[in-house]
Amino acid sequence: MKELKVNIPQHAYTITIDRGALKNSGAWLEKIFTPRKLMIVTDDIVDSLYSKTLINALEGHGFELFKTVIPNGERSKSLAEAEKLYDALADAEFTRTDSVVALGGGVVGDLAAFAASTFMRGISFVQIPTTLLAQVDSSIGGKTAVNTTRAKNLVGTFAQPCGVLIDPEVLQTLEMRHVREGIAEIVKCAAIADASLWQELAELKDEEDLLAHCESVILACLEVKRKVVEEDVFDNGQRLILNFGHTIGHAIENTFGYGVITHGEGVALGMVQLTRIAEEKGLTPAGTTEKIIQMLEKFHLPSKLPEWPEEQLYHALTHDKKARGRMIKIITLKKIGEAEITVIPVEEMRDYLKEEAIQ
Repeated sequence: MKELKVNIPQHAYTITIDRGALKNSGAWLEKIFTPRKLMIVTDDIVDSLYSKTLINALEGHGFELFKTVIPNGERSKSLAEAEKLYDALADAEFTRTDSVVALGGGVVGDLAAFAASTFMRGISFVQIPTTLLAQVDSSIGGKTAVNTTRAKNLVGTFAQPCGVLIDPEVLQTLEMRHVREGIAEIVKCAAIADASLWQELAELKDEEDLLAHCESVILACLEVKRKVVEEDVFDNGQRLILNFGHTIGHAIENTFGYGVITHGEGVALGMVQLTRIAEEKGLTPAGTTEKIIQMLEKFHLPSKLPEWPEEQLYHALTHDKKARGRMIKIITLKKIGEAEITVIPVEEMRDYLKEEAIQ
């Protein structure tokens, strides 16, 4: 078992990484919460796989259990699903002394945390992430959000969990496409802040090899995120480096449709596209893009698309929350393992969306 403390002022919490931990989650949660009502939020796929294990583990620890199941997929990360969750909490007569348990991937985690942080002006919640993407990224840091038709994650809050429980064993049932989605975020973490992790990834053969060594990889990613989150809780400074590949990636997701291209695939494409143009502009050392492409392709992640609707992507990008006024902050690489924040006019993003850059 490995534990990592996230030291947020007035709200420190612990991330626990332990194979088989889901079966012992009752003892874990009993250390965090006194007896109370718990709303388990999950999706229909995770529900069939792991809800029974979680409920069995929680029974006998003084909790009154309720469950809400949402449809699997990015489309559930919406205000409509949030309202259904509010209704479920109200019907169960939850108060501010009760809590939410998010059991699932990034969609479940974001939606459940958003609903918890806004229901009755905020109730507590914990995260039990079941996808690689959620385990290395979205389950920690305190960002919650839902999508709208205008942009991904446009409506959200900053709200920290009271604890995060990561059980690598649940990754055994994850579809390979979603394993790769998490690997895209792992590659991002290595690229922006951990050259040693990049070397570790370079020595792995493929996705299966990564899963076999996932504890050390997950821990390295969490160390990267913990450091920047502790320094910049509200995403105004250094934490922005975590957005490497996301500005263009979110525009791709929005343009092609949430779930058509996964978040990880969008991030992979965004890292390649932005870095190639940054190389042309002299902001990133020559050859960096090729290193990223080689790493992504080893794990069967995309580095280009057959069609590139430049104008639609620019329209989606200008509605992204990363744009502040007529300026936008982009993340470029000084080298593998070190990122920097560059402020440019939003209009200049047209340069970074040139179609020939991905041919």
